[in-house]
Parts: sequence; C-alpha cells; structure tokens
Amino acid sequence: MSTSHAGENTRLIILISCVATIGGFLFGFDSGVINGTVDGLQHAFGSSKAGLGFEVASMLLGCAIGAFFAGRLADRWGRRSVLIISAVLFLVSAIGAGAANSSLVFIIARVFGGFAVGAASVMSPAYIAEVAPARYRGRLATMQQIAIISGLFAAFLSNYLLARAAGASTEALWLGLPAWRWMFWMQAFPSLVFLVLLLAIPESPRYLVVKRRGEEALAVLTRLFGATQARTTLAEIEGSLSDEQHRPRLSDLVDKQTRKVRKIVWVGIGLATFQQLVGINVVFYYGAVLWQAVGFSENDALLINVLSGALSIGACIVALLLIDRIGRKPLLWIGSVGMAISLALVTWAFASGSLVDGHLQLSDNMGMLALVAANAYVVFFNVSWGPVMWVMLGEMFPNQIRGSGLAVAGAVQWTANFAVTVSFPILLAGIGLAATYSIYLVAAVISVFFVLRYVHETKGRALEQMEG
Repeated sequence: MSTSHAGENTRLIILISCVATIGGFLFGFDSGVINGTVDGLQHAFGSSKAGLGFEVASMLLGCAIGAFFAGRLADRWGRRSVLIISAVLFLVSAIGAGAANSSLVFIIARVFGGFAVGAASVMSPAYIAEVAPARYRGRLATMQQIAIISGLFAAFLSNYLLARAAGASTEALWLGLPAWRWMFWMQAFPSLVFLVLLLAIPESPRYLVVKRRGEEALAVLTRLFGATQARTTLAEIEGSLSDEQHRPRLSDLVDKQTRKVRKIVWVGIGLATFQQLVGINVVFYYGAVLWQAVGFSENDALLINVLSGALSIGACIVALLLIDRIGRKPLLWIGSVGMAISLALVTWAFASGSLVDGHLQLSDNMGMLALVAANAYVVFFNVSWGPVMWVMLGEMFPNQIRGSGLAVAGAVQWTANFAVTVSFPILLAGIGLAATYSIYLVAAVISVFFVLRYVHETKGRALEQMEG
C-alpha cells in the first residue's frame, strides 16, 4: 500500500482504537473477577468441586458461542454494532451475577457475560486492525492485550480491597451484602462507559466496502487518512475483494480448488488452541485457590494476584514496543521457550511438596521458587502469546474471510479455555498440582515447534496483502 502519511489523523485513529480496547478491559475484568469470588460462591450455593468448576467456567461456554456468532454477525451488522451489543451484555451480566440467588441464575448471568467477552475478544482487535495503518497496527492491536491485563489487574485489585474492607469475600460489606457480590457489581461502571463511547466511533471502512457502501467507507477513510490517501486505500480494499464479491460466508474458509479447509484457518485454530493449553487462565481464574493450596492465606493469595496483574501490564508494554520492530513470530517462539522453562520450574517446586490435611505444603525455598517461576511464566505469556495471538487473528485472514476466520478461531480459543478451566479443580483433586502443571508444560514445548513450522510473519503487511 501507499506509504504516504500526509493528512493522516493519527490522533483520531489512536482514540477510536482506545475506545475499542475498552472491550478488552471488560474482557479482562469479567475473566478476573471470578478469581476472588470462589469462596463466596461455595458459601452461597454449597457447590461441589465439579459444580464449582462449572460455575467458574460457565462464562467460557458463552465466550465460545459469542466469539463464533460475533464474527458472523459482524459481517452482517458491522463491527461497531456487535461491540455495542457486547457492552449491553457486559452490563446485564455484572448486575445479574452479583444479584444471583442460586447457582442456576449465576450461571445464566455469567453465560451472558461470556457472550460479551467472546464478542469483544474477536471484534476489538479486528476493528483496530481494520482502521489502523500497517506500520503501527501491531502496536495498536497490542493495546488490546494491555487493556485485557489492565482489566484483570483492576478486578484483582478491586477484589483485594473489597475483601479486605469486609474482612473476607464472604463477609458483609455495604447494604449488608457480602463482598463477593460487590466484586461483580464493580464491572457495571466501565460497561456503561464502553457503551456510551462506542456511539461516537465510526464503523470499520473495510466492512462498509464489503457491504458495498463505498461512499460511507470513503467518508470514514477520509477522516482517518485524508482525502488523497482515502481514495487510494478504498481502491486497494475494493481490489482485494473484486474476485470474490459476495456476502462473506463460512464456506469461504474452504479452498474451492482443493475442497479442503484453507491452511490459514488451521494456523488460526492452532494459535487459538495453544494459547489456552499452556494453562494461563488457571492462574487468572484460580490464582487465589492455587496459592491457598500451597499454604498462603486468602488475603496473601489475592495480593499475589495483584502482583501478577502488575507484572502482566509491564510485559504487555514490552510487547507493544517490540511487536512492530522484531515481528510477531519471534515473540511467539521466545514466549513459548520462556513458558516451557518457567512451567518446568513450577512443576518441580510443586512436586517437592507434601500433603498436610489435604493441602500441599512447600518448603520456604520451594515456595519462593514456585512464586517467582509462576510470575515469570505470566510475564513470558504476556510478552508473547497473550497479545500476539489476538493481533495475528485480527490481521492474518484476507478481507473476504476475516469475519468467518475469526468466528472459528475465536470459538476454538474459548472452547479450549473452557476445557482447561473446568478440568483444573478436578485435576487438582485427582492428580495434584505437579502433574496438572506438567500437562501445561508439554503444551508449551509443542507450541515452540508449531510456531517455527507453521506460523508466518505478518509484520508491516497491509490487510489487502494477506493470503488465505
């Protein structure tokens, strides 16, 4: 594409990208808030281990459905429209989960939240990729992961402060209601902000071109890049679609000549799957349970979550600085190697412990090793697979199949997330922490070879240059 930057409204591009990333913030908050409410859920609903695992993971069922249909609906209604729907669902879920009087009501509310998270997880990076110039698209899309981790950090900090104010997550706070309910209600405020700000941003110009609304697309492109570059970009977008001018559909994912699913789709599915099989969301969803299992108090466990969240934000900032310089692929394989090493150390530390009254007890040295290695693992994830997978899914598919490709990859990502999350308490009770973490270690090792063999670099390439 043309490299002329004259007339580009960089401030507007960054501003509307930041609005889109609020979806990532809510994605992170909704994912992290459950971490501090596990004791409250058990106390309120008397859940079994399996029941608790389903309550925690119930949101993820909605995420898989939301991610799949968001990609399809975004091809019909637009990227911004789907984000607006997700903002409404975030608000409904926050209020409903906090007010739930039974496990069933809670699960329904969390599934609605899952619809929102799934939609935001694929649409926010897709929207950013479709409005940002190639030369700094990766940095803007990486802001999505910073927003996700900031949301996680905000949820961890909110949980910690509310539990500390009440004395415990199960103790009464304001209006005589337990702190764990207020943990969910805190999410209502950013949900409202997201909804209001979405009304002020434009629709994706690439979506408008696909829908043959060329004049509207040109108006948006002119606001973003200036009149001269807008016409050039519009012509390039139209050219990328000229040989397949029909409404995007799932069948586009199949190569018409070979009648097989396109290789780029399998790469997207692989990226989505490995991001979850390394076990990162066990740390995010069960961090408090994990650290209490090795001897930390609830208060200390929640504080460790805050530390992990802060380190994650720092790691994402490093990724933001590097992703458009060294590229996506190097960050992925470096992250995979780092996660494999740190997971090996965590597994070793957990394997050295002994069970006392059903709880794993570690020596001081091994406890410190587990803590440091686990946080190193979080850092490696958030400097690599955390942001890079979402960046690549948002930009790697050609225009014609972007919505459908995101639908499939997003649904697979959340399905894998669900499987890992719902299985953790069962594995913890059945085979122990060390054996459970060894499963995530194996996945991290395999991901190194997957990246080196199948992933291709997208740094600096215009979306119209992506091949399927």
